[in-house]
Amino acid sequence: MWSDLGFSLAITAPIFSMLGFGILFKRLGWITDEFARVGSDLVFKVTLPCLLFVKLVETDFVHNLPIKLIFYAILATIAVFLILDRMIAVRLKKSFDRGAFVQGAFRSNMGIIGLAFCISAFGDRVVAAASIYLAVLTTLFNVLAVITLTRHQSISTNKTTYTHIIASIGKNPLILSIVAGVLISLSGLQVPEFFLTTGGYFARMTLPLALLCAGASIRLQEFHASKALYWSSAAKLVFVPLIITLGGIAIGLRGEHLGVLYLMCASPTAAASYPMTQAMGGNHHLAAAIIAATSLGSMVFTTLGIFVLRSFQLI
Repeated sequence: MWSDLGFSLAITAPIFSMLGFGILFKRLGWITDEFARVGSDLVFKVTLPCLLFVKLVETDFVHNLPIKLIFYAILATIAVFLILDRMIAVRLKKSFDRGAFVQGAFRSNMGIIGLAFCISAFGDRVVAAASIYLAVLTTLFNVLAVITLTRHQSISTNKTTYTHIIASIGKNPLILSIVAGVLISLSGLQVPEFFLTTGGYFARMTLPLALLCAGASIRLQEFHASKALYWSSAAKLVFVPLIITLGGIAIGLRGEHLGVLYLMCASPTAAASYPMTQAMGGNHHLAAAIIAATSLGSMVFTTLGIFVLRSFQLI
């Protein structure tokens, strides 16, 4: 048991320590809001795409494509979304809260926290599976977020919203880098060594910088207690990862693929849910509170989930 607990803490403790340092440095004034914003932008546009690209061009996708994992994740995510949006959210009295509630419950911070979890647990060998998962599910998350926020919006949506969302998905640096890496790997083209070395320098910056900026961006002052907050946070931290992971176990996922599935699902709510909720007329204060609550709560629940999976020798 103690070895399983040690394994769990070895995965989550470094990640949450870096988040904690981000919070601390922000309070000490060593990291400013501007630094966190620019740093997060640099991670999203440069260092994380470099990390994904460098790892993917060296991966054999002919034999290692996680088809079963990806197809199951798509179907499970859609099923969970429909339950949240059609059966649970409608029970909230304020329609203003419903879109933020649903998005907060299913949309994970996979690009930073989820990927960091996976690399911490399984090393660089899991980057290929995690990257394909990230590309496909990020696209799906954006589409589902638009659906729920439009369905429960409190103001009229601009006619260009859908076009803008589709365009933003097509220009997403993470998706573009993943597609480029996969295509080059499949084509057999050789990338110049100096290019991979330079990309590697950027890649090594990714997780420390991303986690520090993520910690500095957590705004506890925006935490507004409400029933919608409690239920959305509980769904994100417990019920959604539990349901999807149990389904993955039932269809035979084990080891790294089951680990990727759980760790991506168990990641806290994506920071991108806040600006999208605000832009589409949802309760952005609730969205901010869900991000803060799940970021802090996942310290306990993700560690516990890994411990249980490890105890039953599933990962």
